[in-house]
Order: sequence, then structure tokens, then C-alpha cells
Amino acid sequence: MLRLILNEGAEHAMDFYLQRLQDAIGSVTEGMSAELLARRLTPDKWSAARSTRASLPTYTGTIKGFEKCIVAGKPLARVRTWKDRTRTMVVVGCGYLPQGRKAPENAMPRGLPPDRVLAEITQKIAVMDAAISQAEQKFGSDAALLDHPILGPLRAQQWRKFHWVHGRHHMKQLRRLRQSLLEK
Repeated sequence: MLRLILNEGAEHAMDFYLQRLQDAIGSVTEGMSAELLARRLTPDKWSAARSTRASLPTYTGTIKGFEKCIVAGKPLARVRTWKDRTRTMVVVGCGYLPQGRKAPENAMPRGLPPDRVLAEITQKIAVMDAAISQAEQKFGSDAALLDHPILGPLRAQQWRKFHWVHGRHHMKQLRRLRQSLLEK
């Protein structure tokens, strides 16, 4: 199905938020060797590669969700609740991702080698952009298309901005980690 999404339809420029996400990842990891990406400050802290890799399951999950939506021929979002609207407003509307929330188990990073992490992330963001765009074209920009596990039903642009906000959260961690590693 991924190939179908990438090859179907006219060429389009990547969405603003997702392009910013790719640019931010490239900027913060520029010049970092695989060895530096794999290094941890302390045994209990994540490496830059693992922190970056933590976003991959969210991209993969979004891609799979949008593929199901497209195959079903309809949006798969439930009706929004007031909690959904409040959470969405905080994260997507205000761009604030509360800290301290542990990632769901299915979003925990798996063992992709550090030298493959950046290429994999770039590819997943492009596929995710195509999947979201395809669903948006098919069902409209005002339709809630798919449920986020915490925020609830989101429209296409809300999904894009969520991934930017979530990625920005990881980029802050990476900048601090990079600075500490380079100072050593």
C-alpha cells in the first residue's frame, strides 16, 4: 500500500509543517557520526539515535492509519469529545506538548542501527505526508479523518502540526544531548 500512496496522484510539495520537521531533524543531526548518534551521556539516558528513532513508530502508525482510512473509503474518526477538543487545542492549537508523559509501548523505539535512523525518518515523513495528503484530497480538509490515541479525532492539517510539535519536542532533547556530547 505504501507504494500505491507514493505513486498515485500528482506530484506535490511537502506540507509546511512536515518540511519544517525534516529540516529540523537534518539541522540538529548534521555532522553527527553514527558513533556520536549512538553515544549516551549516562547509561539511563537515551542516545541521539534512540531519541530520534522514538518518532518512527508514530510516523509508521500514522501511515498505517491513513492507509486504512483510504482503503475503507471513509474517515475512521469517531465523534470528538470535549476532552479531545481541549487536548487538541493545547497540543495542536498552542503547540505545547506536555512533558512527563511516557510514550505508549507501541511507540517505543526498536533496534534500528544509528546509521539508518536518519534515512528511515526522512523516508517515513515523506510517505506520511503523501498518505495524509491523499486522504485529505479524498475526504476534504474539514473532515476529522483519524483518531490520535491521546488527542482523539484530527483533521489532516492537525495531524501534520501534531507531528511537527511532537518532533520539535524531540529536537529540543537532541539539541541538549548534542551540546553535551560535543562538550565532552
